[in-house]
Amino acid sequence: MEKRLANWGNYPAISCDESTFSQEEQVQDFISTHSSVIARGNGRCYGDASLAQHSVSTLKYDKVLAFDTTKGIFECQSGITLDQILDIIVPQGWFLPVTPGTKFITVGGAVASDVHGKNHHVDGSFSGHIIDMDIITGNKETITCSANNHSDLFWATCGGMGLTGIITRVKFGLKKISTAYIRQKQIKARNLEDLIRLFEEYKDYTYSMAWIDCLKKGDAFGRGILIVGEHATPEELNEQQRKAPLQLAPKRKLSVPFNLPSFVLNTLTVKAFNWLYYLKNTKREINGVIPYEPFFYPLDAILHWNRGYGKAGFVQYQFVLPLEKKEGLVAILQKISDAGLGSFLAVLKVFGKQDSLISFPMEGYTLALDFPVRKGLFEFLDKLDAIVLQYGGRLYLSKDARMKQEVFWQSYPNAQKFADIIKTYNGAKLFRSVQSDRLLLTE
Repeated sequence: MEKRLANWGNYPAISCDESTFSQEEQVQDFISTHSSVIARGNGRCYGDASLAQHSVSTLKYDKVLAFDTTKGIFECQSGITLDQILDIIVPQGWFLPVTPGTKFITVGGAVASDVHGKNHHVDGSFSGHIIDMDIITGNKETITCSANNHSDLFWATCGGMGLTGIITRVKFGLKKISTAYIRQKQIKARNLEDLIRLFEEYKDYTYSMAWIDCLKKGDAFGRGILIVGEHATPEELNEQQRKAPLQLAPKRKLSVPFNLPSFVLNTLTVKAFNWLYYLKNTKREINGVIPYEPFFYPLDAILHWNRGYGKAGFVQYQFVLPLEKKEGLVAILQKISDAGLGSFLAVLKVFGKQDSLISFPMEGYTLALDFPVRKGLFEFLDKLDAIVLQYGGRLYLSKDARMKQEVFWQSYPNAQKFADIIKTYNGAKLFRSVQSDRLLLTE
């Protein structure tokens, strides 16, 4: 069926036909009658990685295949979303090993983006917890792969943005928990130097991230709030929470009903938001025990929050720089502050070491910022790209909507090896997207 499709950033939007399937045979039939196709989950990547002239939605391929409640092993079809999985596993005392900042993504999308979370420095990315998975490749056969079996296909699929084939089944390990709550600590940082020091001081926490005021100048440049947490034990809960430690009360969700006018987002409103967000913590340090949802998924409480960036949409710019190159982080934040192009959401995390083929994380600092699409933005982001390259970093493919091909090929050291594996399993370029053509991976 022909429709207008966009991912979470609402940029770009393209006309395409989208099909669905609930049986694997239907996928085989679909790819046999199309010369090009890309799999699409819940559309929560930000750019154009799952957009193409022909897309196939996995959302109806969403069955749980097995759940070992003793060993914490979960097996499912690729179209099931993380929120559906959490509803099943949390009451049984298990949690996702790694989760991004939204629970509304599919498992297939988690693999294709090799998602990371607030615990990368401890637990790595999602690929490190996959036991095995099934992929329909370009020659239309289903291959079961793992880190030790068809490992080239496995590692090219983890973070490979769907270019090796359609992921149909995933088996992965879970994390044991005793409550559905998080013991959280929030610490205000006076500036970026103070914030980086706090990351080091609290590096032993499983979960950590920071919000940054990216418009502040002078002595308060890069001020922010570090947020760290651990899964709470029953002893740390209050009396009411202890009655059902693995159950959360249902909450009403807010919603942005329509695209807001573009003039709502400007330097003044961003400065006002940053000022209020920083001052909401009236103390230097705040401790508490909270449900896991506001800790991991604060924005999921607001449905369609992406409409707040207006009809033109927005891009999320996320980069990582090596740990020893924090001066590059300073240079980028300085560029943003000088241009007055602040972001409501500026999230800083620290990655641990990761050896992978094409996945985004490397040991270092990663910063994610949202920018509404407007005149001059892409030229400005090109300048940020140059700084990222200068300091040995790279951009996250799952968030990318406009990166130039040379930036990708210069910043991903295994880009050619990845392209060669794509040719092995997708030689006829059956699986391709707007992004893969733009980056010359399938064009």
